[in-house]
Amino acid sequence: QAQLVESGGGLVQPGGSLRLSCKASVNVFSISTMEWYRQAPGKQRELVATITTSRRTDYADSVKGRFTISRDNVDNTVYLQMNSLKPEDTAVYYCYARYFSAWGQGTQVTVSS
Repeated sequence: QAQLVESGGGLVQPGGSLRLSCKASVNVFSISTMEWYRQAPGKQRELVATITTSRRTDYADSVKGRFTISRDNVDNTVYLQMNSLKPEDTAVYYCYARYFSAWGQGTQVTVSS
């Protein structure tokens, strides 16, 4: 059973940056695609970014060119670097280990002046 713990959320002004981290309790990274999702109030959870075991990445159109997903297989951590943040990026962000169908508890990101 994989446990995932996110961190790095907070309040940031429009145009600012944040880096989210998701640390796994076990070595999921050699076998699992990792993903970041987000859920805004009153909206469905949506896929934001994906990174495969071979480090191939994919992004939602709304974040392309602004967000970067990466992984550290030694430290069992996946990151989401978020730049040029907009108010519409406000949401709870979750990481997901596809192989284990495991979710983290989420971290709040609020973009506001």
